[in-house]
Amino acid sequence: MDNVLHGALVDWLTGGFTAASWWQIVSYTLVTTHITISAVTIFLHRAQAHRALMLHPNVSHFFRAWLWLGTGMVTKEFVAVHRKHHAKVDTEYDPHSPQTRGIKALLLTGVELYRAEAARSETLERYGHSTPDDWIERKLYTPWSKWGVAVMLILDIILFGVIGLTVWAVQMLWIPVMATGIINGLGHWWGYRSFDPPDASTNITPWGIIIGGEELHNNHHTYPTSAKFSVHPWEFDIGWCYISLLSALGWVRVRVDRLPPRVVSDPQYRVPDGETLAVIQALRFRFLRELRQLERRHPQSVSDWPGAQESFRSLWADQSAEKSVLINRLQNWHAQAMESGSTGLRNFATNLVKLRLKPS
Repeated sequence: MDNVLHGALVDWLTGGFTAASWWQIVSYTLVTTHITISAVTIFLHRAQAHRALMLHPNVSHFFRAWLWLGTGMVTKEFVAVHRKHHAKVDTEYDPHSPQTRGIKALLLTGVELYRAEAARSETLERYGHSTPDDWIERKLYTPWSKWGVAVMLILDIILFGVIGLTVWAVQMLWIPVMATGIINGLGHWWGYRSFDPPDASTNITPWGIIIGGEELHNNHHTYPTSAKFSVHPWEFDIGWCYISLLSALGWVRVRVDRLPPRVVSDPQYRVPDGETLAVIQALRFRFLRELRQLERRHPQSVSDWPGAQESFRSLWADQSAEKSVLINRLQNWHAQAMESGSTGLRNFATNLVKLRLKPS
């Protein structure tokens, strides 16, 4: 009998109750970590922090329960820290910017930076509003946030035996490495920029798959309240794919008015008007980048009209000006651009007046 029990114990320790093969264990780990990433980007980030979409209560509760098991993060803390990041982006008050703290600090101690900010009561009070405050949040998810990861550890060991410890370690490290280190760190330090918002945000890759679409960080900082992070045709946001599927099932309602603006070209328009102004204000970071690229490629455009960029910026920077005043400025800017000696600037102005916003 003792030999039988000993053999059963050894079998369980080496394979758990599933006796899964190595590829099954790897598959389980990848699937569970991807669900965690999806819960972070869809529920915590897009739905809670930015109110870009509304989730069905059942979907919301699933994500909350999964995050309790897989991360131990408290919704209000994540939301508060992230909203402060946007409000104070890349300044000394930003909770996690490599521009002020250094990339090494974000990659190695990003979790500590997050925890330190999440512990500040003033941050939670100012930025953590409108997050779940029901019975299960008050009685379980918030006060016992570390219990969830302990339950996950027990489940992994039951399923896979001793190797379950490794599975659990990967699950616990996934968010600190991928989200805290890579997105908060590399996402403000290295990559390409499609737009020029007033921060150092970058797109790490044009294909947002591994980190749920969060790789498109420059796009997100340009349109922070959009549920969709991909903007250009060659970009891919897997998080948006999941949101679209949930929307088709009736389990999520997307704020379509907050999606990145789309434009169409209408050659019949030749005179700048209110619609042209709306295009400029909606796509200002894109146009600023195009002007700066034009300046780098053709330095003579600066000497032709040194104040082109600042004059263009006034079309959205002066929020107190009436629309008629801004349209008049736009028409004056367009006339000066067409009269300048810069071919690139004239082409920019010519193409600009052909654009119209496409309804969502």
